[in-house]
Amino acid sequence: MAITKGFRALVDEAMAEVKTYTVAEVLAKSNDKNVQIVDIRDVRELKAGTVTNSYHAPRCMLEFWVDPESPYHKKIWADASKEFILFCGAGWRSALAAKTLQDMGMTNVAHIDGGYEAWVNAGGPTETLEERKAKT
Repeated sequence: MAITKGFRALVDEAMAEVKTYTVAEVLAKSNDKNVQIVDIRDVRELKAGTVTNSYHAPRCMLEFWVDPESPYHKKIWADASKEFILFCGAGWRSALAAKTLQDMGMTNVAHIDGGYEAWVNAGGPTETLEERKAKT
């Protein structure tokens, strides 16, 4: 069976429909208590570190954690006062994820252009999982 729409077309469509922030824009918002940065990468990718104070919600569980009807729902997603800013490795998965959440009815969602790679390259604060655990 031939693919009739490739990943690039899907990402391009999502990018046209979702709010996209630069790293600089997210850094300016990062101390706002109404902003929650969300790492949607696979748990194996977290070995490289993550954005300081981000919340991990793996892409494979996102729709289930967001939907209040799901047995896997996480209450953090019910906070309508928050803006959820997603990131992945390079910004493709987070664009697709933000579009999916918009399709589910969320209006308070965006993503970071360039993902974690752009964050690190811009000198955004990061932490290891060990550093995160030590804070709690």
